[in-house]
Amino acid sequence: MSGTSSGRTSSRGIGSGRLGGWATFGRYLLFQLPGWFVAAVVLGLCVRFWGLQQGLAWVLFGLWLVKDFVLYPLVRAAYQVRTARPGEDLVGALGVAREALDPEGYVRVGPELWRAALAERSAPVPEGAAVRVVDVEGLTLRVTGEGEGPGAQAA
Repeated sequence: MSGTSSGRTSSRGIGSGRLGGWATFGRYLLFQLPGWFVAAVVLGLCVRFWGLQQGLAWVLFGLWLVKDFVLYPLVRAAYQVRTARPGEDLVGALGVAREALDPEGYVRVGPELWRAALAERSAPVPEGAAVRVVDVEGLTLRVTGEGEGPGAQAA
């Protein structure tokens, strides 16, 4: 499955991914405007009061603008609108039960602690047992015991 067929914008180019890429780039530029304004004011004050050559001020301002365009590919993901539900990318992930799940409790998935409830027809899961995330409902993960069949007893 390629990166563009999943509906997400491609990482190639500024305007890739149809209009979504341009919207992300526009959002990035709007966030840069205050910095550009401050840089222009500071450079203008340096020219007026400290004798900075006007040509050098323009070069420095141009470098400031170039810096923002060079950094865009590195920070683009932070400006993209996410349409996924919170926790949706955790489906299929493994975690550890922080307390017995019968039917609800807390699980640790990676570095995060999540409220969890057992999926339908899942056996209770003891504290410390491995779980797999099968769905997300709001901010609650639906999990099943990993490596245990339905109705299996904990050792």
